[in-house]
Amino acid sequence: MSNIAGAQSKGLPKQFWVIWGIELWERFGYYATQAVLTLYFVSHLGFSQKLSIYTFGSFAAFVFGFIWVGGFVGDKYLGAKRTVALGAFILFLSYAALALSTKSTIFYALGGIIVGNALFKANPSSLISKLYEKGDPALDGAMTLYYMAINIGSFVSMLIAPIAAQAYGWQAAFWISAFGLLLGLLNYFVFYKVLSSISTEAGAKPMAFGRLISVIIASIIGIIIFGNILPYTTLCYTIVYVVVAGGFLYFLKTALTLKGKDRARMLIAFLLILEGIVFFVLYNQMPTSLTFFALHNIDGNVFGWHIPAASYQVLNPLVIIVASPILAIIYKKLPGTHATKFCCGMTLCGLAFLVLFLPRYTATNGLASPWWMVLTYTLQSTGELLVSALGIAMVAELCPRNMSGFVMGIWFLTTMLAGPVGAYVGNLTSPPTGITLDTMQSLYLYTGVFAKIGIVTLIIALFMWLTRPIVNRYIQH
Repeated sequence: MSNIAGAQSKGLPKQFWVIWGIELWERFGYYATQAVLTLYFVSHLGFSQKLSIYTFGSFAAFVFGFIWVGGFVGDKYLGAKRTVALGAFILFLSYAALALSTKSTIFYALGGIIVGNALFKANPSSLISKLYEKGDPALDGAMTLYYMAINIGSFVSMLIAPIAAQAYGWQAAFWISAFGLLLGLLNYFVFYKVLSSISTEAGAKPMAFGRLISVIIASIIGIIIFGNILPYTTLCYTIVYVVVAGGFLYFLKTALTLKGKDRARMLIAFLLILEGIVFFVLYNQMPTSLTFFALHNIDGNVFGWHIPAASYQVLNPLVIIVASPILAIIYKKLPGTHATKFCCGMTLCGLAFLVLFLPRYTATNGLASPWWMVLTYTLQSTGELLVSALGIAMVAELCPRNMSGFVMGIWFLTTMLAGPVGAYVGNLTSPPTGITLDTMQSLYLYTGVFAKIGIVTLIIALFMWLTRPIVNRYIQH
């Protein structure tokens, strides 16, 4: 470790770039699929918009809800490097299966993505943390660049996948996902020896093939289970509610066993976790209600080009890539607390949806300008930079250090719960079953719901502003 740490002054180590590369290609694969999945459900499989959004809600909840399992496997059972490779390989096979899927097999392919993501997601960042001594400020810069990999991967895939799907069929987007994972795996194995100096506790031990086989068998069982329950959204949502309720109750029980200021800090952290759910519910509108709004009520013809409805999602990583250095400069000029930035971010998220009430006054024959989508994604994505990363930083600061891993697991539950809650919110824009709306009716339905989402979010933001002095006091002391 000391040799690695000593090399930081010379720049980022080679190990970082190997991990950065496979993370980039994994996110490339995931977001290519996310960009078109709800539209694929409707256009290719014949799902209603409502069923499409509810199904995506189940999928999104499980994709993020079981990451802690892969983190445990990587830390304590198989080793992070081996778990990354296995997860990426399962993802490659699952995206290929998705491209070849039928209505009866698609859920098993989605189950494979859930299992592969669970094994993969937590372990690259775990390996990066092993490159730095505890408290090394260079880790912040490395993790910022690591987050950039996520957005570069998602930007490129969201840019090309909807266009490829429009030109060559929906399966093209899923083949793009599979190709991304294949490139990531090839890069990972070619440079695997570079990672020899870092490992988790389990990874430092010789390969135990019995453990590898047991994880593979468990993964196959998991794929079969998810493949069988994903069509039943009520069952999926019940599982989510039980898991999240159990995690939250255990968090509160743990907080109440503490005394004095530690207890108050944990309870404030729980409040921030609940506020984080609001953000992820709004985030889940991008591949669901906002994409369907673009499909039905945005004029996609720009300078003779037709913009696919799913393509507007590319604005999210684009804004993050552009806004990150701008915000970094603003932070230096106008320093503020994490809580202040968190409140600003939620305010921007509320405005992002409130402004979508205005297209009903500017649309022509029910079709609004695509610039409304640009404005919404700019506000929402800037808000993301202020809410998502800073929220988890505040929670980490408020909780005792010996509980950091546990608290990070609870934070992931916010994303899990946002799956069904976001689906419910998104489906407020879906027409009643069996009823087809004309363009003007659709416009008024979408803009009315988006305005309500914006107002509710701004009310929550106002509450956050009012409680900001309390949060600041406990974070700073």
